[in-house]
Amino acid sequence: MANAGAARLIGELTFQEISQRLSATSILCLPIGSIEQHGPHLPLNTDVVLAEGVTRQIVARWGEALDLWQLPTISISLAREHDWAPGTLSLSIAGMTAYMRDLGREISRSLLARNLMIVNGHGGNRGILEALAQELRADFGLNICILHPAALADTKADSAAPEIHGGKNETSMMLAVAPHLVRREAIAALKNPPDGDAIRKTILQRGVTWPWTSDEKGLADTGVIGDPKAASAEFGQVIVDRAVEMAGAVLKQLLERRHG
Repeated sequence: MANAGAARLIGELTFQEISQRLSATSILCLPIGSIEQHGPHLPLNTDVVLAEGVTRQIVARWGEALDLWQLPTISISLAREHDWAPGTLSLSIAGMTAYMRDLGREISRSLLARNLMIVNGHGGNRGILEALAQELRADFGLNICILHPAALADTKADSAAPEIHGGKNETSMMLAVAPHLVRREAIAALKNPPDGDAIRKTILQRGVTWPWTSDEKGLADTGVIGDPKAASAEFGQVIVDRAVEMAGAVLKQLLERRHG
C-alpha cells in the first residue's frame, strides 16, 4: 500500500499514519455541500459534487507545497429555502450549529493540525458558517477560513438575471466537473430567466434581509434563479481553475494568521 494517502485524504490514513503525516502546520480542507433541488437539469447533490471536486483540485494543486489534507465531505447542511421540493434535505440552524461545534471539538481533540479551510459549495450556508467561524476559533482554537469558490472566482456572468442558483455558473461548473450528471435536454424546456430586478431587491439587497424560497414567482423558474441556457463546460472550467489558483493565496494567508 505504498500509495495509501497519496490523494491526501484523511480517511485513507491509518491512525498511526495520522501522527506521522500531519503536523501543526498542516491544513485541513473540509468540503461542505447540500442536498437540495437544483432545477430539472441538475441533481440534488450538485453542491456536494462541486464542493468535493473543487476541494480535490485544490489539494492536488497545493497539497504538497502547503501540506493540505482533505476531510470527509459534509453533504447535508442548511437548505430551508429549497425545502418545498421533494428530495431536499436540510438541517435546522440548531442542528447544524451543534454538528459543526461537535466536529470542531473532534478536530481539535483528534488531529494535531489546527488550520482549517472550509470549502463551501452552498450559498445558503454562508451566513451560518461566518457566525460559526468565530466560535470554532474562540472555543476550539481552530485557525479557520471559509472559501466560497464561485464567489472567489468572480466571473461576472453576462446573464439577464443574477446568477443565484442552478444558472449559468453552477451549470457550467457541473458540465466541467461532472458532465454525466447534467440533464441537458431539460435546460431547453426552462422559461426565460427570472426578473433580475426582483432578485436584486429580494435576495441581493444589502440593506434589507428577506426570507425567500426558490419556488417564489418572479424569483425562479422551476427552482432555477439564473440562466443555464448560457452554460458551457469551458466557462465552468474557467471558474474552477480560477478558484483553485486563487485558493493558494488564501491558504498562505491562513498559515500567516496562525500567529495573529
